[in-house]
Amino acid sequence: MSFSMSISPNVDKSPYFEATVADGVAAFAVYNHMYMPTNFGDPDGEYDRLLNGVAMWDVACERQVELAGPDAGVLAQYLTARDISGAENGQGKYVPVCDYDGFLINDPVLLKLSATQFWLSIADSDIQLWAKAIAAERNLDVRISLLQVAPLAIQGPKAADVVADLFGEWVRELRYFWFRETDLDGIPLLVVRSGWSKQGGFELFLRDPARGTELWDRVKAAGESYGIGPGAPNDVERIESGLLSLRTDVDERTDPFEAGLGKYVNLDGDDDFVGKAALRDLFSRGIKRRRAGLFLSGQKITQSPHAYPVMLDDVVVGTVSEIAYSPRLQRNIAIVLIDVDVDGEETGLLVDTGDEVRTAGLTELPFC
Repeated sequence: MSFSMSISPNVDKSPYFEATVADGVAAFAVYNHMYMPTNFGDPDGEYDRLLNGVAMWDVACERQVELAGPDAGVLAQYLTARDISGAENGQGKYVPVCDYDGFLINDPVLLKLSATQFWLSIADSDIQLWAKAIAAERNLDVRISLLQVAPLAIQGPKAADVVADLFGEWVRELRYFWFRETDLDGIPLLVVRSGWSKQGGFELFLRDPARGTELWDRVKAAGESYGIGPGAPNDVERIESGLLSLRTDVDERTDPFEAGLGKYVNLDGDDDFVGKAALRDLFSRGIKRRRAGLFLSGQKITQSPHAYPVMLDDVVVGTVSEIAYSPRLQRNIAIVLIDVDVDGEETGLLVDTGDEVRTAGLTELPFC
């Protein structure tokens, strides 16, 4: 399958857009109303750099929604099912956001800059509109803005070496999801220990979009001796690692317990939050589905543009969201949302991928 994408002014361009074009971007997707590079034409090389070296990704589409003002902390806590009362300045927390029925609508990282300033680093949805509606509904004194802040990810086992060369050895002491406000020769940014992979790394949150190409080039030069190259959030590695892809792995009626995020839901605290009553009810009734992994038989699967049903005795028992061939495991692997009463010993699972019906074996996440 081969398609082209028209570049249009009604979709936002990243501050790194021109730099990625110059470096040979081969494909874009649209995420959070912004063009996001999805590959640079060398999937094997991009995967290898992520697992064994260092990669740089334009993830400016990971938009930042700012909550600022006297009631910013009140709104932040009301938006998420996770208890954030212990968050410190300079700390980030992974926070599921649900609707009033308890269904997951986003899974951002909440960054606390101060008691009156928080950023939500969001997955693909217009969560700023949701936050504005909630703030108005509750008459909170808070300003909600979609910031012109653009993350650039540096990921892989050599990422810390590149970032230390740029900023100093202090970056190695940052704990996961913690950050520091700093600059790189006058380029204002946050250095955050984060990224959508399990290979370790950082994200540089650029605060001046006019300097995107300059920052891209600085990172590229600093990483040259480590073999850095451009890439994008890697579907193969994320499946291996069991990372949640919000708009891919779950549907509009998936709760955080089914998505595997139950440990981030605080039902026992005194603070109220959106969906608390519904989540208590869902928890008491028990989950009906869960995220898991599948091994699939047959020839190597190089792409999976659709979701596929999982069958057991001619009954649909789950949905495969994404399939990839794992070079490390040398097997076809997939993420599935499956009925909880299907256990790992089941041998009769079938997945029709369009080209053939494949047998499948259930396993726990992550694969590695």
